[in-house]
Amino acid sequence: MDFDSVVNSTVEVLRRAHTELPEDVVKAIKNAYEREENEIARKNLETILKNVEAAKKLGVPMCQDTGIPVFFVEMGRELKLEFDLYEAIREGVRRATSEIPLRPNAVHPITRENSGDNTGMHVPQVNLEIVEGDELRIAVMPKGAGSENVSTLKMMLPTEVGRIKDFVVDTVLKAGGKPCPPIFIGLGIGGTFDGAAKLAKKALLRNVLEMNEFELELLEAVNELGIGPMGLGGKTTALAVLVEMGHCHTASLPVAINIQCWANRKAEVVLR
Repeated sequence: MDFDSVVNSTVEVLRRAHTELPEDVVKAIKNAYEREENEIARKNLETILKNVEAAKKLGVPMCQDTGIPVFFVEMGRELKLEFDLYEAIREGVRRATSEIPLRPNAVHPITRENSGDNTGMHVPQVNLEIVEGDELRIAVMPKGAGSENVSTLKMMLPTEVGRIKDFVVDTVLKAGGKPCPPIFIGLGIGGTFDGAAKLAKKALLRNVLEMNEFELELLEAVNELGIGPMGLGGKTTALAVLVEMGHCHTASLPVAINIQCWANRKAEVVLR
């Protein structure tokens, strides 16, 4: 494994994320289409599926908002890298922006000056975790602004555990059609102020077809809102609710909601 192999893998994992939705996400959308009874909602879901098919066939991004690249990297403790891993990923992002191509979205927060290549201060966001083994796993989740802008975080009290469902439903209600529903909801419960948000985002990397009883309960409550695809009504406001939890301080209960649009873009590669 060397610098160039990480660069090349970063380009390819970004290409796959932007041009091909994972099978679990496509299956979730198809399931929603088959269940949906609202004619307008069915048409919207049908259009989404056609868009996904066209992007894969043509090898082009499925959405004009190609987002901010967010990486979750697992590095085996037995690996010995003789190069800057972060710089290799950054270079991969630069190349991907030019080659795929991707819309340059990274701007200075105050001046709004665009870097032109989707890199900048703390961008791309790289979350690194040291694990057992000798592999390097690079997972990417491009995150668009429409869904990110309606994501929320609340420092709840330990006595408010029973209000988590209300918080989720209220967040989705306020978001309405802005995040291009049907949405995927990543829910981070516990950790710290920033840790809960990271848990919420990481949750979106999971298989969206595998939900536990608590997650299904939240999904049902959200879909009872009737917001529907593109906010035009229907049974499917959300396709999945995925929860990640972490131990937290005895006096706090951080809860973060990271909303993702129907294009739950994600891909990963393993290097040895």
